[in-house]
Amino acid sequence: MKLKIAVLWAAALMLSTGSVSGAEPGERQAPTIAIIIDDMGHNLHEGRRLAHLDQPLTLAFLPYRRHTVQLAKLAHTKAKEVMLHAPMANTRNFGLGPGGLTPDMDERAIATTLRRALQSIPHVAGVNNHMGSLLTQQLQPMDWVMKELNRYPVYFVDSRTIASSIAGSVADAYQVPSLTRDVFLDHEQTEEFVDQQFRLLIKTAKENGTAIGIGHPHKVTVDYLEKYLPKLDEQGIAIATVSGLWAMRNNNREMFAEGEKQAIRPAYAKSN
Repeated sequence: MKLKIAVLWAAALMLSTGSVSGAEPGERQAPTIAIIIDDMGHNLHEGRRLAHLDQPLTLAFLPYRRHTVQLAKLAHTKAKEVMLHAPMANTRNFGLGPGGLTPDMDERAIATTLRRALQSIPHVAGVNNHMGSLLTQQLQPMDWVMKELNRYPVYFVDSRTIASSIAGSVADAYQVPSLTRDVFLDHEQTEEFVDQQFRLLIKTAKENGTAIGIGHPHKVTVDYLEKYLPKLDEQGIAIATVSGLWAMRNNNREMFAEGEKQAIRPAYAKSN
């Protein structure tokens, strides 16, 4: 039997039947990957290409960027999962742009900035950190971040831009559904390097059952995904959204009980 691609919407429908990936009763779950594409919102052309891919990618949008609202709406119509890519302070003092979270902010500033960023992105289902090698090591600001996220039906993915990140642990302490990045796909922008990292992602999924990769809307990455994602099925590899992968890891348990969390009030403007 050909393996079926696990899509978030299908996962939601299948929770009551005990199946997320499309595996038949008695069949072993296929190794499954989730792919997050960070830094969405700047590049309209590559963003559209990613949204139109057949596979259930998860697209992480920077807040207040020129094409964020337009592309997030498009992604949602194409059964992609939408995340906030929350800018956080880094050890190299790279600029964060609008919506950035820094160590000098107090609890109110962090909560307000994060809340407004969530409200600015249509159909947001989760959050991961943009950069953040400094902030994700610091307990107090991460405590405030997770305290705010705990109010809403959103999950958190630790991009793990530094090995000593405590973001995932703090999320767990607040019972925010959380996962951690396994492989970066394209910090060198060549097809050879992306292929090497993609193979590592698949190897990790075969060893552990599931794995999460993070890439970016570079042309080389989109070209690679466009070419190789359709070949996963014949390799016995499934692909899921982050929510779908979380459900697999948690025995198809619902991520949030109905009415348990505060709805995110949209505050985004019309798309470009």
